[in-house]
Amino acid sequence: MIEWIVHFATKLLEICRDIMPIATVIIGFQLLVIRRPLPHLKKTLVGFLYVLLGIVFFLEGLELALFPLGSLMASQLTTPEFLGINPLEQGVAWQTYSWVYGFAASIGFATALAEPALLAVAIRAEEISGGTIRPWGFRIAVAIGVGFGLALGTFRIVTGMQLYHFIVVGYVVVVIQTFFAPKMIIGLAYDSGGVTTSMVTVPLVTALGLGLAQAIPGRSPALDGFGLIAFASLFPIITVLTYAQIAHWIGKK
Repeated sequence: MIEWIVHFATKLLEICRDIMPIATVIIGFQLLVIRRPLPHLKKTLVGFLYVLLGIVFFLEGLELALFPLGSLMASQLTTPEFLGINPLEQGVAWQTYSWVYGFAASIGFATALAEPALLAVAIRAEEISGGTIRPWGFRIAVAIGVGFGLALGTFRIVTGMQLYHFIVVGYVVVVIQTFFAPKMIIGLAYDSGGVTTSMVTVPLVTALGLGLAQAIPGRSPALDGFGLIAFASLFPIITVLTYAQIAHWIGKK
């Protein structure tokens, strides 16, 4: 118990050190530039304390659960016994890893729906658009994009293909879609890519990519383990623009 308290206090001090520049900038501008006292000082301090404690617990949860879980699932889904192949067999076909693609798509879809930042953006988008943008439709479109992107990203890790091939083609598709999509949705679609790479998605996706790169023969964690987050950022833009174009077309009909 004493060891855990010391560990928790150490983490809390580290988080305070990391958060201090942000707090300094905000308080400095409030007092020196705007020249007004902080409103609701007591509530602000209590909320700031909650944020610090929440970040510490969240980071502890990552280290104890999410990172090991992602690596464990990746290693279990790629064992020769699970895949039904000879451990000495070389050059296993990419189709053999179908369960890996399915797991990546499922975990991407689920984490995107659970992303607090995405929920907040969806609610604000509905308010500003006067109900034109439906929160559930927007969230599902983003979740489908994340799921498809992670499935394609795991396919890249399995096959060893170059990352930039997928990213270049993906952004070419985005640029083309931008010319035909309703103007009201374009900014929101581009922002949806960044919203998905937040506190829930990033840790699990990173652990999954690194776990796959370590488990699949011939792959390097440093070279192949990273890049899944790029897929999780890119493909929601495509799916949200597609969703907007389909909705616009149905509205015209």
